[in-house]
Amino acid sequence: MKRITDGKAFAVLQQIGTAFFLPVSILPGAGLLLGIGASFTNQNTVNAYGLSNLLGPGTMLNGLLMIMSQVGSTIFGNLPIIFAMAVALGLAKQEKAVAVLTAGISFFVMHSSINTMLKITGQILPNGKIADTVMAGAITNVCGINSLQMGVFGGILTGMIVAVLNNRFYKQQLPAVFSFFAGVRFVPLISMFVFIGVGIIAFFIWPVIQKGIFAIGNLVLTTSYFGTFIFGFVERILIPFGLHHVFYIPFWQTGMGGPLLLMVFMFLVPKTFFLRNSLHLIQRYSA
Repeated sequence: MKRITDGKAFAVLQQIGTAFFLPVSILPGAGLLLGIGASFTNQNTVNAYGLSNLLGPGTMLNGLLMIMSQVGSTIFGNLPIIFAMAVALGLAKQEKAVAVLTAGISFFVMHSSINTMLKITGQILPNGKIADTVMAGAITNVCGINSLQMGVFGGILTGMIVAVLNNRFYKQQLPAVFSFFAGVRFVPLISMFVFIGVGIIAFFIWPVIQKGIFAIGNLVLTTSYFGTFIFGFVERILIPFGLHHVFYIPFWQTGMGGPLLLMVFMFLVPKTFFLRNSLHLIQRYSA
């Protein structure tokens, strides 16, 4: 019996890892757009290579590169909702299109609920500003909504819950008077009410989880190369089982990977775990 249960849990984890393939696959393209666009719209870079006439402000190529940079930045800035829809797509057994639509709706419902709770408790002031008592980085703008900084965790959670609801209710039958809302139409309807509750629960639970994530990030920061070694070792061990995507996504896309200190600014950006240690190597061998 225990072996059967373990097998089911293993299969679910593999399915979740497979669901990450789609959003992860767009990251290289977005990274290229952002990297190329940002590099060649930097005036210092343009001047260094003597390309002012070709890539300087006001030129056609400069405008194109600015668009590329903005597109890449927008994709990275909206990874949570991208993961929400992709995970719902990957885990839904039937009516995948309905699951994707529902994931987008549910994502907005959850963060709108959290936003309202933040206003009720005074963490977001009537003028829209964040109260001074709120921990730095705890609240961020999510698709135009000031909400808790849940990162891709919020998207993954949304996608998983929506997939469960979709698989359970896509054939739901209702009394004749409500027959219009039966079947696939019932999935987004029930999800809206469920995610109001999810948003309220997340408001109380997520700050505790968030502190834990920041603590892990600081541990990774202080362990430096050892932390990188442990991460790489565990990821490689999980590759044969197809579970490595479940492991590395939080380190790549959330504060769990630690902050990146660049000049006098602190950043929580994708892949800071690798960027920070890459900078250590660059500084070491260029000294």
